[in-house]
Formats: sequence, structure tokens, C-alpha cells
Amino acid sequence: MSHFEVFGLPRRLAVDTAELRRKFYALSRRWHPDFHQAAPAGAQARALEESARLNAAYRALRDPIARVDYLVRLEEGRETREGADQKPKAPPELLAEMFEIQEALEEAKAGGLDDAGRRGLGADRDRLLARLHAEEARLTGPLSAAWDASAAAARPQALAALKQALATRAYLRTVIDDLNEALGEQADGHVTHRRH
Repeated sequence: MSHFEVFGLPRRLAVDTAELRRKFYALSRRWHPDFHQAAPAGAQARALEESARLNAAYRALRDPIARVDYLVRLEEGRETREGADQKPKAPPELLAEMFEIQEALEEAKAGGLDDAGRRGLGADRDRLLARLHAEEARLTGPLSAAWDASAAAARPQALAALKQALATRAYLRTVIDDLNEALGEQADGHVTHRRH
């Protein structure tokens, strides 16, 4: 059962979050394990399983970016982020731009940062943060709307566009994290996402 099916929703990216929250609370009251303590062991186990499924579905669908990521995985027949047949690559123009930033990062790691280097890397990070926010807006705005409006024949192109935007976003976040690490700081509430 998909996360969309848990809430009785079609596979669309436009979701009424207030309605989603209302359904979540109603289903939570139905399946919360505390309400099934006196039930037989089988019923308790089912309540626990349904509660876990409900919580996972709500986490994935309440956030627009997580919803896109989940829909892409669902359309590809994957449950997790791992296992994609083809990993989308960042656009070549982004890679060329990042090459210069990566060189500056290497210099910073090798010899420390002077004030001019720190300002330069800070400006790069701020520019990339703006680009990240723009990519997220594109992902949750026009690209999501295109998916929802697409007919079955156009779905592969709409899915490819969503995947590419997710890949670009992930690449930008990685470089921003590297810049934050080199600068020894975090940018305006941006949480550093460590790679493992």
C-alpha cells in the first residue's frame, strides 16, 4: 500500500495539507497502539503496524519535497532512495561552475582561509543557497503542476524533469554543506547534511 493510498489520495503532488493533517489525526485515533492495549495480541500487532505505516506516510506526504522524492521512487518501483537504475546527473553548466568552487575549497583546506577567501566562499555559498531555494520552488511549483496535469503518455518526461530537479537540489546541498564546513559555520538556519 502506497503512502497515497494510506490517506485515500490519488498519486498527485498537489495535496491539501490541512485535509491531510485532518485525515492523519482521524486515522491516528483509530490506529494508535494506546487505544488497543486491551485487544488480543494480533489486534495489537496490527494497530502497531498500521500506526507505523500511517506515521511514515504522513512524514513523506506533508513535506512537498519529500512528497516529490517519494512519488519518484514509487513510480520507479523503489521503496527506498537506493536502487535507482540511473542516477540523474547535475546539469553540465552546474558542474562547470562547481569545478571552480571545488578548486577554491581545496585551496581553503590546504592553506586556510584569508579574509578575501572567506568572503569569496561566503558569496558562493549565498549564491548557491539562492539557487537551491529557486530549484526547490521550481520542483514544488511548475514541475509538480506539470506532473499532476500530464497524461499517461507525458508522464515519463514529467518524471525525468522531477528526477533531474531532485538531483540538482541534492548536488547543490552537498556543495553548500562543503562550503559551510570550509567556512566553519552554517548559513541562515541551513542544516548541514553530512554525507556518510
